[in-house]
Amino acid sequence: MSYVDAGKLTPNQELRAKAREQLKGRWGVAILTCFIYVVIVSIVNAIPYIGGLAVFLMSGAFALGLVVFFLNFPRGGKPEVVQLFSGFDRFWPAFGLAFMVGLFTLLWTLLLIVPGIIAAYRYSQVFFIMNDNPNIGIMDAIRASSEMMQGQKVKLFLLQLSFIWWFLLCLVTLGIGFLWLYPYVMTATANFYEDLKRASIPGNTSLV
Repeated sequence: MSYVDAGKLTPNQELRAKAREQLKGRWGVAILTCFIYVVIVSIVNAIPYIGGLAVFLMSGAFALGLVVFFLNFPRGGKPEVVQLFSGFDRFWPAFGLAFMVGLFTLLWTLLLIVPGIIAAYRYSQVFFIMNDNPNIGIMDAIRASSEMMQGQKVKLFLLQLSFIWWFLLCLVTLGIGFLWLYPYVMTATANFYEDLKRASIPGNTSLV
């Protein structure tokens, strides 16, 4: 069982500030990567009959690729567009993880909407964990995320809620602003994950 020392966590305001600082001079590659992702998904989804299925099959690989890309910002790495496709090297594990997370979240949602939302936050770190633990099993990644998010779901919810005014502004721009907002949110979320790891109680072996 792994736990996070809440007293060691960085305030959400500082996580956003870190994200802005890390994106300085690198907004271009972040926006381009997100734009390419949106274009690919839109084109594939438009294919008659099989488009939706193809997007579903690729969802895990792209989710992992986006995690690989955005973790470069808090870790001081070099973000490159090609990293968006790195999840396809682990296509089936990534798909299996996306499928099981989707299934569990759906089952909780069938009970009530709120349990479904809680489940989504409980499993929110699975692709970060898979990235850092390439050989981890699907259920182990889900279990590790559940443990990591114990007591931290509200914090992540409030972090995401803090972008609400940016979200409304993006609607005014007919959605174009999301190309800036999404990198901002993802970089802040990557910092959130790094912060959870840093605040993990010594001796934790579930998260490497």
